[in-house]
Amino acid sequence: MNTKIKTPADSAAVLTNLVLPGETNMLNNLFGGELLARMDRISSIAARRHAESFQVVTASVNHVSFNTPIPLGSIVKLEAKVTRAFSSSMEIYVDVWIDDPMTQELIKTNNGIYTFVAVDENNKPTQVPQIQPETEEEKERFDAALRRKQLSLILAGKMNPKDAHELKALFIG
Repeated sequence: MNTKIKTPADSAAVLTNLVLPGETNMLNNLFGGELLARMDRISSIAARRHAESFQVVTASVNHVSFNTPIPLGSIVKLEAKVTRAFSSSMEIYVDVWIDDPMTQELIKTNNGIYTFVAVDENNKPTQVPQIQPETEEEKERFDAALRRKQLSLILAGKMNPKDAHELKALFIG
């Protein structure tokens, strides 16, 4: 059993690059699929750092929001951190910004939540370190991760809704 405890900062990963013409749609904005691929790559880096393993796999894309288009020529900055670790799975939260060099402002455009699983050389799930959130945002994301996991398990028929205590607490005082 892995008893090591890490923080979200231990897994932090940043990807910064430009939006090029071949990556845009007919409105000259970054393709959603291109953004998803970038988010998946940065999430895998965060998961690998947390798991201290080369072998991690995307288990699910739990949520992605496309709030603001990202125009051609934009500098895009993606930041990913592990928000919660379970037995072998990790939830990774990705924040996406446009980095405006003229105003030196970061404009939040998107976010997403990915789940990765650490696997061994036989592609079997393997234990990952637990995580201790430090900042208020990290604590909020940590708590919300358990509710998201419970909801996912209920929807997959792997958990009885009666056992989802954290979800019930949201709706029943």
